[in-house]
Amino acid sequence: MHMPPENRQRSAHTGWTRDHWEHAADRLLLAVRPYASPGGALIGLPGPRPSWSGPRSDGLEGFARTFLLAALRVAGAGGHDPHGHLDRYARGLAAGTARPGGDGPDSWPALPTTRQAVVESASVALALRLTRPWLWDRLDAPVRERVTAWLRPALDPSPVDNNWWLFGLTVAGFLQDAGPGTDRAAATVDRSLARIEDWWLGDGWYSDGANRAFDHYNAWALHFYPVLHAHLAGDRALLDRYGPRLRAHLADHVHLFDANGAPVPYGRSLIYRFAAAAAPWLGALTGHTPLSPGATRRLASGTLRHFLDRGATDDRGLLTLGWYGPHPPLVQPYSGPGSPYWAAKGFLGLLLPPGHPAWTDPEEPLPAERADTTRPLGPTGLLVQTTAADGLVRLHNHGSNHVESGGPGGDDPGYARFAYATRTGPTAAPDPADNHFALLRPDGTATHRGPAEPLATGPDRALSAHTPLPGVRVVSAVLVHGRAELRAHLVLGAPEGTPVRQTGWTTGPGGPASQLHPVHGYGSGAAGLPTGATLQGPGPTRTPAVHGATTGPAALFVALASLTGEPDPAPAAGLARVRITEGPELHVTWWDGTRAHLALPHPGPTPP
Repeated sequence: MHMPPENRQRSAHTGWTRDHWEHAADRLLLAVRPYASPGGALIGLPGPRPSWSGPRSDGLEGFARTFLLAALRVAGAGGHDPHGHLDRYARGLAAGTARPGGDGPDSWPALPTTRQAVVESASVALALRLTRPWLWDRLDAPVRERVTAWLRPALDPSPVDNNWWLFGLTVAGFLQDAGPGTDRAAATVDRSLARIEDWWLGDGWYSDGANRAFDHYNAWALHFYPVLHAHLAGDRALLDRYGPRLRAHLADHVHLFDANGAPVPYGRSLIYRFAAAAAPWLGALTGHTPLSPGATRRLASGTLRHFLDRGATDDRGLLTLGWYGPHPPLVQPYSGPGSPYWAAKGFLGLLLPPGHPAWTDPEEPLPAERADTTRPLGPTGLLVQTTAADGLVRLHNHGSNHVESGGPGGDDPGYARFAYATRTGPTAAPDPADNHFALLRPDGTATHRGPAEPLATGPDRALSAHTPLPGVRVVSAVLVHGRAELRAHLVLGAPEGTPVRQTGWTTGPGGPASQLHPVHGYGSGAAGLPTGATLQGPGPTRTPAVHGATTGPAALFVALASLTGEPDPAPAAGLARVRITEGPELHVTWWDGTRAHLALPHPGPTPP
């Protein structure tokens, strides 16, 4: 298959049109065909290891997620299916539900006994809902009955108390359309939406459960499923409730994309890659978006092309377990070889007709390309910092508590860092943590951050506190301007002379320039710690660090940091002058004469 020619008149930034999206979808779908089971019910893709749910569940995952991609491809073409995608998935539906829970080569795992199957049931149901005239309505009645019976257990309460509630919602939406069990399905819709309401924090943001987990799941799950369900159901009341929430979220979400197309790699399940484009497409589909049609396509095409141009698929055309190429530290235990195909959600724009302005209007630049921006993200404690000169996006984290998946005594690299960016890190154990502030134990090991308690955010700042050791409290703040970051930490209750270390941005050859300069409390100069591969690519990399030691019960440490794609940047030392007074309070004069003031609070008694 030959790539369609670029169109730089319509798509000045990416060159891509709807034809490129259809071509990409077909290539991904054709590449998985050799790995289908005899009846096509399982797609067991090659990979380094199975997920914790086992190979049969992984085979269902490969089927369900690529089925969703096929559904978007065919539904968006009004049923035109030149490669016969739906016929293959129709055969798989019949084979997989013939003996669910059995050990045959095509048998699907049963929902009550395989928890992961609940996740995949949502993709199956959504694909069936999107393609109903061309697939479901043409299935034999016994097959429809078997598929319905297999899906029905997903209507039970979710076994996981987070975005999983929306999988039942999605199955219920299809069953309501298809007819059987509508009363039970309606009850599932109501129960699922009521549960996520407990996590709605306003200003466009949900927590993914009761744990202040903020990441791309807001875009590709928590907004995606309710809004798409309301749209497909034609439920105006639901769309009037959830559509404005999506609009508010997209006003923030669009700032998380680099000029080169990369979304900020923050949180978990980053192997879904261009699924981050799903929410902008959904906004265009429903009319609930602050983005212009040209900006929507610029974002989405930029993201899809970013990954496909950088090796997200291997030489067989298969999506790998990584960001660009494979990167094992990025992979969660629940992920198997078929997991990356949740990226199918990023193809939602194919549901828009070819004549929609999102496909025909000229592309428009992203916010990261237009102006330097600092933007707090609603109630999350996250602060975005972008620079137009290089199009780079940084995300400062002073609000996430979803760090427990790092394991006993460990931080999750996807949640616990103080900062993330579109062109760096994060590092992975046993390498030192990037963008981290730690107390150093006598054996030289660094403390973990653990849960962050958000204290405040403002137009150019974010503050938080954490407890790295019993009886020790650290109040942290970042103040940003242009490419500059002033990082301050007030250590309360640590023994006199406790060593501390601040690390900066990890970079490798050919990457952006990383700078870290001590201002107060640290020794002179920064060291370069040797580090290895990150999701950006193989090692070696280096991570700058500055060191100091506590003096007294309240010790202040301040450094200037910078990450920039500008050539030959001026030293970080010249980015600001800092005067420190009692409080402590920091009085900052940036390089361009702009002034700022930062006070570090003492938040309550130090925990025992």
